[in-house]
Amino acid sequence: MSPLFSPVMYAEVAFPISSYQTFTYQIPEELNDRVKVGVRVKAPLGRRMVQGVVVSKTETSKFKGKIRGLSALVDDLPVLDEQLWELLQWTSRYYLTPLGQVAKTAMPRSLSTGYEPQRQKSVRFITFGPDPDMLAKKRPAQFRMLEFLSQQTKAVAMRSLTGLVSNPLNACRKLAEQGLVEIKEEIDFPDATGFSFKPIAKNIEFSFAQQQVLTELSYALQTENFHPSVLHGVTGSGKTEIYIELVRETLEQGRTAIMLLPEIALTPQIAGRFRAVFGEKVALWHSKMTTAVRAWTWKQICAGQFKVVVGARSAIFSPMRNIGLIVVDEEQEQSYKQDSPEPRYHARDVALMRGKISEAVVVLASATPSLESYYNQIQGKYSYLYLSERFGGAKYPQVHIVDMNREQEETGKSGQVFSSLLLEKIQDRLARDEQIILLQNRRGYAPVIRCGDCGEILMCPNCHLSLTYHSRGDFMQCHFCGYSRQRIPDQCPACHSIKLLLAGTGTQKVEDILRDTFPQMRLSRLDLDTTRSGANLTRILEEFADGQIDILLGTQMIAKGLDFENATLVGIINGDTGLFLPDYRAGERVFQLIYQAAGRAGRHKKPGEVVIQTYNPEDSVIKNAARLDLQKYYNIALSERQELNYTPFSWMVRIEFSGEKRQKVETQAANCRENLMPAYKGLEILGPAPCYRERLRNKYRYQIVFKSKKAMDPNGSLLHDYLRRNFTGTNAIRNSKSVRTIIDIDPVSIL
Repeated sequence: MSPLFSPVMYAEVAFPISSYQTFTYQIPEELNDRVKVGVRVKAPLGRRMVQGVVVSKTETSKFKGKIRGLSALVDDLPVLDEQLWELLQWTSRYYLTPLGQVAKTAMPRSLSTGYEPQRQKSVRFITFGPDPDMLAKKRPAQFRMLEFLSQQTKAVAMRSLTGLVSNPLNACRKLAEQGLVEIKEEIDFPDATGFSFKPIAKNIEFSFAQQQVLTELSYALQTENFHPSVLHGVTGSGKTEIYIELVRETLEQGRTAIMLLPEIALTPQIAGRFRAVFGEKVALWHSKMTTAVRAWTWKQICAGQFKVVVGARSAIFSPMRNIGLIVVDEEQEQSYKQDSPEPRYHARDVALMRGKISEAVVVLASATPSLESYYNQIQGKYSYLYLSERFGGAKYPQVHIVDMNREQEETGKSGQVFSSLLLEKIQDRLARDEQIILLQNRRGYAPVIRCGDCGEILMCPNCHLSLTYHSRGDFMQCHFCGYSRQRIPDQCPACHSIKLLLAGTGTQKVEDILRDTFPQMRLSRLDLDTTRSGANLTRILEEFADGQIDILLGTQMIAKGLDFENATLVGIINGDTGLFLPDYRAGERVFQLIYQAAGRAGRHKKPGEVVIQTYNPEDSVIKNAARLDLQKYYNIALSERQELNYTPFSWMVRIEFSGEKRQKVETQAANCRENLMPAYKGLEILGPAPCYRERLRNKYRYQIVFKSKKAMDPNGSLLHDYLRRNFTGTNAIRNSKSVRTIIDIDPVSIL
């Protein structure tokens, strides 16, 4: 017998707004059983109907005013479990971000579990009929279409026939009336496999070192406890094979796995490897997915159809259940940190917390670990696993450093892009039918357009940074805000001189020189300009893997994780790029990029060589990267960091103030600093000072940097409490109407 009435229930709802407050709503009786913590709902907020997430459900309400009712549920399937909800709450607390905005990252407004694929008509060939010659004579278009269908092994979408006949539906209906084809309507499932190589199967026999690593991690999986590890494997040591075996064991336990990758360029090759082993159990998740594919994939993940997710940083929030393994490949990469919008999280650190909550194994893997992870394993916080040799007996490449200063003196030519040694090595590899990878970490043709008379540089009006000239399309562009204008002006805007010069070197300029020098070679360029579509990126990488391309030229996206059997030469056009930026991570980034790029050469049976061109051959970063001496450089870098009290010896937070009026931004930053007094021993406050890139996207930028010594603040709680009191509590320093305040926890850059 059912009760005569149901108690009135209330829901606390968080919205994706810049407020830490939640709002109370009455749950309509008809929705009472379906509204649970973590589901998305629609509710009135002011005069708008807004989508939010339920954070609690109670029989009583603390709010004493008029309480409005929830309007509707958004999803027909649960979109998160208790563990993911706990992760979102931690992310909100740690990154000082309103819970509703964090939930928006894990549960995007554009996605719904109610998504349904469109239906489409498809057609299948039956027969040519009793008199195909008569059909060909009287209805040639229909006959061509029928001939095409006869060559297909399965039914095809009717819309794909528009190139053969103007009205496919009408033509197919007439053919169906004669019994020549069969028409049916079916669900048009999105193609979720288009951003991966064809399945890449390999027969693997693990080396002794690999087996030792697997033994330790397999044991950790069996304990079903949180186990963080640093897997430090030199380039080509077979880390991917270990990932695959660990995922296999995880699935055998009935648990699921997440594989994070930093660069979109790595996804096709890794996805091909995983699909060869795990088939349709693998979901891809990245920014190049179409809206339909993203919606369909998300719904299938929510429903538990996928057991493995391979993707970029946001995949760490995917609604996977019962997670047993999380792998963060190339864990040192800066792209794991989200700069905008909030929350400004680091996927590596969120992965560690998700692993802790899920009692999973977390593997932080790299040939060049971040200094933070390297230091944490020294301190015993993570287990340390080391693969010191390349897989299959492959040898380290021979590395050459070319002093471009001396090269210019000997040739009498300034601004050379290629040294004689690198050109000689390229010619040699082309003659031997081997492949070459060239790294130039600047896209476009020339990063600077300068007046030869007065020295004026053409600048972005929004960022006050130099415009980059792109020869493909003949335009100038700012690589920070996207501002562009067609063609270089006829004269200097400052002195009206017509002597405008293109300075510096981008990938397009390198491409032009290569095509002039080696006209018979086959070259493809891989940078942001050529990889707007995922399909084009996949095509270029597959063609290089299949030997259809001789030289692969690109930016840093080609420097990590890729594995090509016939690539025996790597050329680094300018090893100094980024070396002298005023950022404490600059040296670490350059070292890692050179080391990783060098690792693309000679990964299999053929020996490899690397040529590094530099104007600073005696710099410790360049020298140690060329020697592949990671331990020596990391010891130098850690010593410098400790002396200056930078991470990993301190917790760091950057507060950025930005606005269109410099004076107002400077005043807001100064006023803020006056109210910030060191509250405990070990807290250091730097600034305010203009950011290195003082003006971006038409906004002036100032910053204050906090450093809290870990010796005094072991878990960072003192700094977090201090920031909450000053920036999120009732006495918080507020944004003004004209100045925005941004809190960046654990910044990866102070530029």
